[in-house]
Amino acid sequence: MVLTIAAAIFVFGLLVLVHELGHFVTAKLTGMRVDEFAIGFGPKLISHRWGETVYSIRAVPLGGFNDIAGMDPADNDAGERGYCEKPVRSRMIVILAGSVMNFLLPVLIFFGIFFFSGVSTPNPEPVMGTVIAGKPAAEAGLLEGDRVLSLNGQPVESWTDFVQGVRDNTGEAVTVTVQRGEDTFTTTMTPVYDSGAKRAMVGVMSSVDTRYPGLAEAARLAVQKTAAILYMMMDALYRILLELSGAELAGPIGVAQMAGEVAQMGFVPLLNFAAFLSLNLGIVNLFPIPALDGGHFAGLCVEAVRGKPMGQKAMEYTQKIGIALLILLMVLATKNDIVRVFTGG
Repeated sequence: MVLTIAAAIFVFGLLVLVHELGHFVTAKLTGMRVDEFAIGFGPKLISHRWGETVYSIRAVPLGGFNDIAGMDPADNDAGERGYCEKPVRSRMIVILAGSVMNFLLPVLIFFGIFFFSGVSTPNPEPVMGTVIAGKPAAEAGLLEGDRVLSLNGQPVESWTDFVQGVRDNTGEAVTVTVQRGEDTFTTTMTPVYDSGAKRAMVGVMSSVDTRYPGLAEAARLAVQKTAAILYMMMDALYRILLELSGAELAGPIGVAQMAGEVAQMGFVPLLNFAAFLSLNLGIVNLFPIPALDGGHFAGLCVEAVRGKPMGQKAMEYTQKIGIALLILLMVLATKNDIVRVFTGG
């Protein structure tokens, strides 16, 4: 539980910090007055004023905000430094900067992982890599470095043979013969179906071969990996919209649970998870829903075409619709989280 909470705070805190930092820096660069830069919501835990801005950390680490003067034209006390008084182009830059930072963060994370931890490729040999605590493989006494010799008496010559053997015995006890150093022993484990991965799993990863690229190659690989994940996410989003299915949505509870599980594998896997989530946050924030950055940007596009902002009533209606859609998504995501918690999916 402690690890899950710590991992969730780290991931949420990092993503929110980077996102809000994008808004903050571009607001300052375009001459806007920022009254507060906050990480989290609720009561202030720590706050300090530097210049005209108060920097604070708040009690609930599930978000953050920039209090930019003049966001509401009727309450602008910053004159020409108010958000509403700046050109449309400047406001567009500030609104999009949060998501842009969420797209850049994974590149930096992957670059750091590749350069300092190396590039790992799966070892085709049937040798255990990371063994996750509390999962069937760990409960059976298996450890990193163990070589699987057979499953239910059938020889295992590659990692693919091991994965296939696990899949073929979902929910049934499997006899595993393992070589550890000079010793050979036999134990049993029961593969469990994982609804997220949509296959049987025992909580173990293959061993890996690692090499260390130079600066230029690490940077290139980081960009390539980020682009590949973005493509995968957009394809998955398209299929979700096409099927009108929200079964894969996860809310804060689900994300925290996943962060805790990934943290058990180590800090590098947790950084990978943070990068994945950062891209997800960047995409979602660009949805043209009024309460999100994408909704604000859509409104600015309308203003740029019309030459003036949307009318007050139109703004109220779109905001109400946007808030209703967000509430609906949160309810659906929370329902999925609760189902996963109680069903172990």
